[in-house]
Amino acid sequence: MSLSEFASFCKKKGFFYPSSEIYGGLSGFYDYGHLGTRLKHNFENIWRKYFLSLDDNYHEIETANIMHSNVFKASGHLDHFIDPIVNCSKCDFADRADHVLEKALNKRAEGISSEQLTQEIKKNKLNCPRCGSLFKPVSVMNMMFPLTIGVGKTTQAYLRPETAQSPYVNFKLQYELLRNKLPLGLALIGRAYRNEISPRNLILRQREFTQAELQIFFNPAKITEHKHFDLIQNYKLKALLIEDRKGDLAVERTAGELVKLGLPKFYVYHLVKIQQFYFDILKIPENKFRLYQLNDQEKAFYNKYHFDLELGLNDVGWTEVGGLHYRTDHDLSGHQNVSKENMNVFDEESGQKLIPHVLELSFGVDRNVYALLDLNYEDNKERGNVILHLPEDLAPYGYAFFPLVKNNPELLAKAERVYRLFSGHDCYFDVSGSVGRRYARADEMGVNYCITIDFDSLQDDSVTIRDRDTTKQVRVKIEDLKTDLMLLMAGQRKFEELGKQIR
Repeated sequence: MSLSEFASFCKKKGFFYPSSEIYGGLSGFYDYGHLGTRLKHNFENIWRKYFLSLDDNYHEIETANIMHSNVFKASGHLDHFIDPIVNCSKCDFADRADHVLEKALNKRAEGISSEQLTQEIKKNKLNCPRCGSLFKPVSVMNMMFPLTIGVGKTTQAYLRPETAQSPYVNFKLQYELLRNKLPLGLALIGRAYRNEISPRNLILRQREFTQAELQIFFNPAKITEHKHFDLIQNYKLKALLIEDRKGDLAVERTAGELVKLGLPKFYVYHLVKIQQFYFDILKIPENKFRLYQLNDQEKAFYNKYHFDLELGLNDVGWTEVGGLHYRTDHDLSGHQNVSKENMNVFDEESGQKLIPHVLELSFGVDRNVYALLDLNYEDNKERGNVILHLPEDLAPYGYAFFPLVKNNPELLAKAERVYRLFSGHDCYFDVSGSVGRRYARADEMGVNYCITIDFDSLQDDSVTIRDRDTTKQVRVKIEDLKTDLMLLMAGQRKFEELGKQIR
């Protein structure tokens, strides 16, 4: 499946498509359709439930997208939030210099200076892909969107380029409101904005996107411990460490082995929880996941430890969809210096006064939505249609209800009564076309189970449930239907254990 075919499918089904498309679109901006919005919200809700449950003192906040310019002076974004840009000497082609180099040489070029990028481009004789002319020397561009607020006396502000700064400026107040306890987690799901030089690959690299992040504020003296580490010390992680770079495959090591290699327990514990989220909750194939360790040139200077969460996507390859970053006290100290607000807090457990350090769990929501569609997409030649094998809690609709025919009033009324039993659940009612065609449409939407009400239903008060992945069908009583489907969706009962198998 090519990228263009995937884009066509996602638009056709209502997952996502270019924004302002009737006016020719706007590069780097996408809208979610009815199915995409449901899938995106399902991911966000699952993420929220999973990561906020890791500790009783992890909480979600919701904050403004526009922030004071001093926020980004303190964070360093005004000076350092830049990307290397390469321009053609003849035409108007421009792209990120490191991306041009990576595409040509098939190796990472992050963290290389503008001068080094210029040298590498010349050394490898790379020219403009559009007109073949030479490139100009690599320059840099700040990616933030500035705003002027007010009339007359105005205020300089910015659309936030990341959601992380919002928890940092909220930390001191939330720490006091939540009874002065560490560790404290502040989670946020929200929009961020970056003036990307070359948006690409649909919703993988946009100028407006959604992040889901958990910022954990903790006593740095506790980085070498975690109260539940013993429970996961033998868990195997699929990690590509710096020393493994000769190959492309992750190496399995236990959590305990990573600690022996120098990573602290508090950090490794959260690596485990992230991998378990992808394997156990999102059902991502293990061979499509890896934890990629960044070296000193690749990671941000303030990150002491940095692993990217990467997924192997079709037609795109290994793609970063999130990261785990130990940001030390860089952020709170920066805000203390600029705002003059004292960020020292008293940690009652240790009896110390300190500026907390931060462990950041960061996820690109749009990139994860893309990955869920991409990795669960199957063009099934035998059935003659696409199947989206989305896990139960992620599918836009869990159930679809079909009367066998639409022109029989008694059958239609019976089907509508059964459908109303599921009011408030993620389901829909469809009478358009043959049942076979309706099954195919449901497969393409990722619907887990289709329920058909036929003429026998009028006599025996039973319906047929069809499984998306296997096409197996069982016959169950209407009075048992709701309980059976709930157990199926919760993974507490196998499909074959329901009612009477038809085929």
